[in-house]
Amino acid sequence: MEYSLGFAKTSMKVSIEGKNLLNVLHANEVQIELTGPAEVKRAIENPIGSDRLYKIVKPGEKIAIITSDITRPMPSKVVLPVVLEELYKAGIKDEDITIVFALGSHRKHSEKEKQYLIGEEIYSRISCIDSDVKDFVHFGYTENKTPIDIFTPVAKADRRICLGNIEYHYFAGYSGGAKAIMPGVSTREAIQANHSRMVEDAAYAGNLTTNPVRKDIEDTIKLVPIDFIVNVVLNEKKEIIKAVAGHYIEAHREGCRFLDGFYKIPIKDKADIVISSIGGYPKDLNLYQAQKALDNAKHAVKNGGIIILVASCKEGLGEDVFEKWLLEAEKPEDLVQKIKTNFVLGGHKAAAIAMVLENARVFLVSELEPEFVRNIFLEPFSNVQRALDSAYEALGEDAKVILIPHGGSILPVLKK
Repeated sequence: MEYSLGFAKTSMKVSIEGKNLLNVLHANEVQIELTGPAEVKRAIENPIGSDRLYKIVKPGEKIAIITSDITRPMPSKVVLPVVLEELYKAGIKDEDITIVFALGSHRKHSEKEKQYLIGEEIYSRISCIDSDVKDFVHFGYTENKTPIDIFTPVAKADRRICLGNIEYHYFAGYSGGAKAIMPGVSTREAIQANHSRMVEDAAYAGNLTTNPVRKDIEDTIKLVPIDFIVNVVLNEKKEIIKAVAGHYIEAHREGCRFLDGFYKIPIKDKADIVISSIGGYPKDLNLYQAQKALDNAKHAVKNGGIIILVASCKEGLGEDVFEKWLLEAEKPEDLVQKIKTNFVLGGHKAAAIAMVLENARVFLVSELEPEFVRNIFLEPFSNVQRALDSAYEALGEDAKVILIPHGGSILPVLKK
């Protein structure tokens, strides 16, 4: 049977025989009653583990609303108007509100990008700023000795409201919740200390209860309280299908449970070959972004198997440190050892790829030059069908295949 996978702004077809196909993983069917702003409003009017927001804030208080930057799919322009409506109900004035884009270690926005993210009308009325890793207040340390260094306007605000979207995160378990503060508005030193625990066995997608990275993130909030969160879950079209609001842990966990019901897909057996696409443009512009589909795919492949990652990577690797680490390493194992002793942002994703390569070969179907792909320890192909045929040659004509057309969202979980 023939299947179509997103590739750049077009698609690429692959034919898989019925005898080989183990499964095609798509999101589960879930009951959805409200979407978009209506769902956000429902969540804010029915907070989890918290009073209504309008009962928490007081007139005259300085309010910091922390939301995601342009690298995240968070629809701030949809969520913010509903949040502001609740603040106005409490008598909060526009001049007492600051919208902070949580950059973490990412680049700053242009004014045009800020306007795009929150909408022209809100941009014209309310102060909106980027976080700055060099402007911070030091509060102390987490139990893991991670410095709690928070962007000054957030640190000094009377109230902190955190917005975000919930999706799987390959070493923090899930995005959303307290991640708006750590790493969102923290310093580079703090982020590196927190993220350095990504090499621990319990730091993986879908794990909250024993995840050392998530625990360290939430330790931060003991000294920098979050007063209210609004988190959303998006479908594959980036539409809001679920919102949760209220307590930064209780509401977040409810959102994670919904995400699990939607995107966590149980599998009976792992496959010899996993074909995973990040879904095409714009997610496959570079390998730095497409790596997420590779990391999710590792949960579905047998040891010694092959992952076929389908991503155009038209703009190359996508991050300077990531590229430097991959090109300077003599072998993948060096990257894993390096991240344990010298955690560097950007390098962490190079190490994540190396950790996948410990158990599986990776065929990259892209627009990159073949020799360049080989230099970063992956095996180059320009066509997914040729990659699959080569995988059959390596593993046998009866090799079993799992196909994941939207590999950045789907988390395969082996049934115990």
